[in-house]
Amino acid sequence: MSIRLGVVDSGCAPVCGEQLRAGASFVLTDAGVVEQPLQADALGHGTQVTGIIAQLAPAAELLVAQVFQQRVSTTALQVAAAIDWLLAHQVQLINLSLGLSAPRPALAAACERALAAGVVLCASVPSMPRTVYPAGFAGVLRVTGDARCAREQIAALAAAHADFGAHVRPLDGSLNGAGASLACAHFSALASRHLADGGDAASLRPWLHTVASYHGMEDLAALKRAARQQEKGR
Repeated sequence: MSIRLGVVDSGCAPVCGEQLRAGASFVLTDAGVVEQPLQADALGHGTQVTGIIAQLAPAAELLVAQVFQQRVSTTALQVAAAIDWLLAHQVQLINLSLGLSAPRPALAAACERALAAGVVLCASVPSMPRTVYPAGFAGVLRVTGDARCAREQIAALAAAHADFGAHVRPLDGSLNGAGASLACAHFSALASRHLADGGDAASLRPWLHTVASYHGMEDLAALKRAARQQEKGR
């Protein structure tokens, strides 16, 4: 069955046309956060994220909440408004390929509302251990890049800073934008398959551990060093 998958980012890819069910932009003004019509993606980040999800989860209905407009900067109020808008549209999973430095109460409350409604929250964390939000809130699935993972593979890390790892590259296989944000998109698309098959938020984490191609982080650091050396030699 199809599911509703929310994406909080800078917009969406043109290829998402048939899958896009709704979109809105959340802009911070002197009067607070204002909902506006979805605008073209000026940054390209959301285009990469939604492109990955659209290809790997073709049955998903996408709802896009735009919180980045002309620059890679947003606020907890905008992200919280985006999450609440997606909840109102009855999404089952939200991809948050972003990280804010402080645990603002408004964002924490929005995440709590989503989790209480049974919505899965997937958020990116940097590969260098650092707490960012919403990934830092309890109940949110923390996703980072894992050099071991090919496309459609995940790693169950159970690390202090991350729960899971996933493929880091965009669809064209380049290094353009590669990192935890795109890993989160790959992960969300794969996680959505469990929900589409009738699973729910409570059974998702055990299922992810079952299908993971890698467990733990024993050789991840060495693989990252080897990848960096390989890129330097090109």
